[in-house]
Amino acid sequence: MVDAVPQSFEYVLSSMCTEPHPDARIAANRFLATNPGDPASYPEIATIESEVVDRLGDIVGLPEPSGYVTSGGTEANIQAVRIARNRADVDDPNVVIPENGHFSFRKAAELLGVEFRPSPVDDDHRAAVDAMADRIDEQTILVAGVAGSTEYGRVDPIPAIAALADEHDLHCHVDAAWGGFLLPFTDEDWHFGHAAIDSMTIDPHKFGRAAIPAGGLLVRTASQLDALLIETPYLESGHQITLGGTRSGAGVASAAAALAALWPTGYEDQYRTADQLARWLADQLRDRGHRVVDPHLPIVAASIEDDTFAALRDRGWRIARTARGELRIVCMPHVTRARLAAFLADLDAVQ
Repeated sequence: MVDAVPQSFEYVLSSMCTEPHPDARIAANRFLATNPGDPASYPEIATIESEVVDRLGDIVGLPEPSGYVTSGGTEANIQAVRIARNRADVDDPNVVIPENGHFSFRKAAELLGVEFRPSPVDDDHRAAVDAMADRIDEQTILVAGVAGSTEYGRVDPIPAIAALADEHDLHCHVDAAWGGFLLPFTDEDWHFGHAAIDSMTIDPHKFGRAAIPAGGLLVRTASQLDALLIETPYLESGHQITLGGTRSGAGVASAAAALAALWPTGYEDQYRTADQLARWLADQLRDRGHRVVDPHLPIVAASIEDDTFAALRDRGWRIARTARGELRIVCMPHVTRARLAAFLADLDAVQ
């Protein structure tokens, strides 16, 4: 099995990961065996990680960013909840998360002994702030918003959520794991420069074109990370803030290389292309009689019959559905108009 040829991205239409940038591939291989978790032994990769955090700060409007390169959005979201829990002085902590939030928040709640309180979204699949307010009580420690939701690519009203958090003296977290590399080229208010948020998830290994694993956790002030400190007596650094111990430098180095190659012009070009593709695909599906959720960020969700979906899978298309059963296509950089035209031809053939 180790001699198997890696799967091509040619038929992958529902993934939020894509082919790494060529520079990211090279960098990942060069630093594969280094460990950012031991900065005294591997100072070069530790320096690179600091540079990645600085560059991510440029993207999200944070002049003096703190944080680290995580294994992905799940780890970053867990760590945000952990920061909030460890800084709070309550007996039965809970977190209020809109229903469009990633399932990693449920993991976080279970792992950390925190009550998970889902909150309804509005008719446009965005967080309903009034409903979030109704779920807050004296035991609430964190509220979160999503900037680029997994199913529909929606952006929650982040300034309103941040104001709600401020009103109740709560930690405000934004999950921009996927959207963070697209949103700088929109007119959305979503980041540290737009609202008084405390922490953010942003993943270079999604639209950022880094190799997996390369997520990101950013916080407004370095002191927030003190809530994550664990002593490491046999390491020269003396402590760690990360969830994992040993970490490969591959993700860190690949993130640095992708950012150097693509920020900002390359990412903007990717966004413009993906946005045009999503709108074209949405029109094509509407013309075929499918109900389509208007794309905002480049995710297209459309009604599809179960047998049609199964037939497309049988033809090799790697597609997925939303919780409501809609076909969900993510216009990542490897998704081209030619491939979508081939997909539509197969859709015409099977329905």
